[in-house]
Amino acid sequence: MVIIESVIAVQHTWHSVASLRKIWIAAAPSTPLIDFALGFQAFADDKRFRLVFQNVSETIFLGGSINVSSYPILKIPRSSKANFGATKMELTLTRPDDWHLHLRDGDLLAAVAPYSAKHFGRAIIMPNLRPPVTTTAAAVAYRESIMKVVPDGSDFNPLMTLYLTDKMGPDEIKLARESGVVYAVKLYPAGATTNSQDGVTDLFGKCLPVLEEMAEQKMPLLVHGEVTDSNVDIFDREKVFIETVLQPLIQKLPHLKIVMEHITTADAVSFIESCREGTVAATVTPQHLILNRNSLFQGGLQPHNYCLPVLKRETHRQAIVSAVTSGSKQYFLGTDSAPHERRRKESSCGCAGIFNAPVALSLYAQVFEEAGALDKLEAFTSFNGPDFYGLPRNTAKVKLAKQPWKVPGHLAFNFGEIVPMFAGETLDWQTSS
Repeated sequence: MVIIESVIAVQHTWHSVASLRKIWIAAAPSTPLIDFALGFQAFADDKRFRLVFQNVSETIFLGGSINVSSYPILKIPRSSKANFGATKMELTLTRPDDWHLHLRDGDLLAAVAPYSAKHFGRAIIMPNLRPPVTTTAAAVAYRESIMKVVPDGSDFNPLMTLYLTDKMGPDEIKLARESGVVYAVKLYPAGATTNSQDGVTDLFGKCLPVLEEMAEQKMPLLVHGEVTDSNVDIFDREKVFIETVLQPLIQKLPHLKIVMEHITTADAVSFIESCREGTVAATVTPQHLILNRNSLFQGGLQPHNYCLPVLKRETHRQAIVSAVTSGSKQYFLGTDSAPHERRRKESSCGCAGIFNAPVALSLYAQVFEEAGALDKLEAFTSFNGPDFYGLPRNTAKVKLAKQPWKVPGHLAFNFGEIVPMFAGETLDWQTSS
């Protein structure tokens, strides 16, 4: 349950109560609204919200019969009416996990790892290094490198993955499961994205024994869902991948757990929701929830908005937002934070990838707030992922405050600069602990 520990008090405008009003409307869209004391919005039927004033022993109900079991509890700090307008909104969430993260290696790893460790308890680490992480031994060594640069006192836990190749054998999957370090295997179609040149070329032939062993071991297959055929339009590659790879795959191996990574289209939403819950799921990035393909070209070419899968048209973005904020358990947080040095992004052949680790939680909160679904944010960020992977939920908490802050224009390191997502812009939500 999302607990809103304090709320923006009324200033006699719709704007000041818009976020709360959206929460209530989302919880019961057919329920009429009335105004009551202090101007907040409340339900006019028997499903009422409970307002709990801190430092006050009694709970104040707003008349009628009470049914609050399915709704957020709103806590308002005790203060005089004159001070209500200064109160800020905060969300307390179970510590989130990032189920799709690129940390790179070397100096870049040391630079970016602290940003993810600050916000997330665990992260699924992508294996597309040079050379790729194709063995359990390599995954263990990579994890050790990550732990060396995680800040002191952090409990961040990197969950490692293997890079699927045509040469991998079933025995490697058994080793991976026994290691206690490797949690999934990543499918990159050869040439689909950064460092994917060693990816799969024969999924249903050479890779089939590995996939069968993964199903036996209940080890998820993480899929970059795009075909690489140059004759297929880049904006259609996800749709074609679903039709030609994913649908045949789930028919052949119905018990194989699959995560379709960083979905970008209404086609992917339809596919996910046609599959059995607990077997097929999807990660969703902040960029694909907030940006559409216009964001690549507005005001000139925008290299820092370039990622793969590429941003799609607005209708697809809206479909993904609707799916993610619906409360479905088949979607969970995966930032796909993918840092590159500025000079490699702003070049004649710029790299694909958006570094969003410093802003991801702020942006997810923005999306859910705008959709009137803040009460569903915690499940997306903190519950659905570990439930799918069969891991315990985190017990620590984090707080997000409705407090504007400006994203740095760039982050400077000894090797160069990294430009974060929404560099130089002001965001509404900020982590406060």
